[in-house]
Amino acid sequence: MTARCTWLFDLDDTLHDAGAYVFGALHESMGVFVQRELRVPPEEADRLRRQYWLRYGATLLGLMKHHGVKAAHFLHETHLLPGLEERVTGHRHDLAVLRRLPGRKLILTNAPRAYALRVLQALGISGLFDGVIAIEDMAMFGHLRPKPDARMLRALAARLRVPPSRCVLVEDTLDHQKSARAIGMHTVWMQRFGRRGSPARARRQRWTMQPAYVDRKTGRLADLLRPGKHRPKALSNHRDA
Repeated sequence: MTARCTWLFDLDDTLHDAGAYVFGALHESMGVFVQRELRVPPEEADRLRRQYWLRYGATLLGLMKHHGVKAAHFLHETHLLPGLEERVTGHRHDLAVLRRLPGRKLILTNAPRAYALRVLQALGISGLFDGVIAIEDMAMFGHLRPKPDARMLRALAARLRVPPSRCVLVEDTLDHQKSARAIGMHTVWMQRFGRRGSPARARRQRWTMQPAYVDRKTGRLADLLRPGKHRPKALSNHRDA
């Protein structure tokens, strides 16, 4: 029997347009959280949020390390996002491709599970995935290790009982893809939502490059049905029964 491919899909700016509402709302809610919990003015809260995101890949990790913030408290408070379901937007015709995509499909997101489930439900695609791997599931030895932590990705493949070479990460963030490729996963750089509204020359140059660790660039999910370097050749013509 031909081994199946395991697709690992990021959520924000990969399956839906998080830049249209979610990212702005999260920046605001995180700023309010930091102000309240650390008792700092708005300017300092924004500085810390950005600093920790750049240094650790997630604001939460910096708050946990330097201020003893509890992950569950932070994730709950910052992702309440009233009215989220009415603001989630995606390309429904393109999302329909997921039904035809062969292999096991999972969500792999640095967002909390409750938020991910709300987004998937709003998009009408929650039944198309075999599971959701959220930030709560990325703990190792008592510490959170979200993307792009290569140790977590390697442990995840072992947990799924699949070699990294049978996994494809579909993701808008290059740092995450770099780590995935380093452990042998295939990578697809989703550009549909990230490059929208980025007319500056430097941003245009960013989207036209293709780092060696990116197997394929795409702006639509339909491209995943085409054979290419983004998945093992043995799967190119394979379809699930």
